[in-house]
Amino acid sequence: MKYKCDMIADLLPLYIDKACSKSSEEAVEQHLSECQACAGLLADMKKCETTIDKAIAKERTEVISRQASFFKRRSAIAGCIIGAVFALPILVCLIVNIATGAGLTWFFIVLAAMLIPASLIVVPLMAPDNRFLWSLGSFTASLLILYAVCCIYSRGSWFFIAASATVFGLSIPFMPFVVHCKPVAKLLGNNKGLTAIGTITLTYVLMMLCIGIKAGSLSFFRYAAAFSLPWLMFMWAIFALIRYPKWNGLLKAASCIFAGSLIYFLNDTIVYLILGDGLYFPAFDTSLTTTDSLNGVVCWSVLVFGAVIAAIFALFGFIKLSKKDKKEIKK
Repeated sequence: MKYKCDMIADLLPLYIDKACSKSSEEAVEQHLSECQACAGLLADMKKCETTIDKAIAKERTEVISRQASFFKRRSAIAGCIIGAVFALPILVCLIVNIATGAGLTWFFIVLAAMLIPASLIVVPLMAPDNRFLWSLGSFTASLLILYAVCCIYSRGSWFFIAASATVFGLSIPFMPFVVHCKPVAKLLGNNKGLTAIGTITLTYVLMMLCIGIKAGSLSFFRYAAAFSLPWLMFMWAIFALIRYPKWNGLLKAASCIFAGSLIYFLNDTIVYLILGDGLYFPAFDTSLTTTDSLNGVVCWSVLVFGAVIAAIFALFGFIKLSKKDKKEIKK
């Protein structure tokens, strides 16, 4: 053997960690092929290293678990303290309300109002997991409770309009985040986008339904459908073109731009058809003497400009697609 065993033994830790030079690595491998004792030593060292790694990983997991439990307890204690602080003004209002002989009138309004800051401060501290979902759900519920209490004491009939409008307004910014939360995402699978846009659409329809019932006029629903349908079509068209076709980004951008410009161009046509005012088609009147002529020029400009931009994106998209096909053929 060219090298002594004690020298190889000194190099084995570096060899295992792949921290030695190429020449040292070759020397160790040459010696191991000739020396069974050093080969056995290497096997023992690897086995020992695996055991140590497992022990370290277990210890790390236990430490993280203990720290997580500690912070959860601290958060729960903080939530209880803050909840007690919020309970003090509620208790004072209750005593004053009874002492003044007013019974339990505005006390419930104060109680419902205090639920809103509690939902944003106490709930995130008390919830063990999925804090965003718990906070959003409790905040929405507290708002609806406040609406209900105020509506009852004011003897109003606006609760369903306010509630549906609030739910619709909250669904627009928060539904994309809700569908990506762990429990919801696991339940929905690949239907997260469809669920988000479907929920936004349903809450919007519910809001318009509540407004229409309150208005008590069937013509409202016709006007609501006429002016809402083009924008709902635009939203669903963009979603479908981005989500379902197996195109590259440039082709998807081209299709979205053209679909948006086309729906904008046909917006007034759809409105006129739903309202029963006949078939209307934007006219290209460059005189710009009337509102209709100005609107027609704008519609045609948007359509033509959108078609040109979409064609440019589509051209680059097909070029990119052809390059990709050539690379796959070469492979």
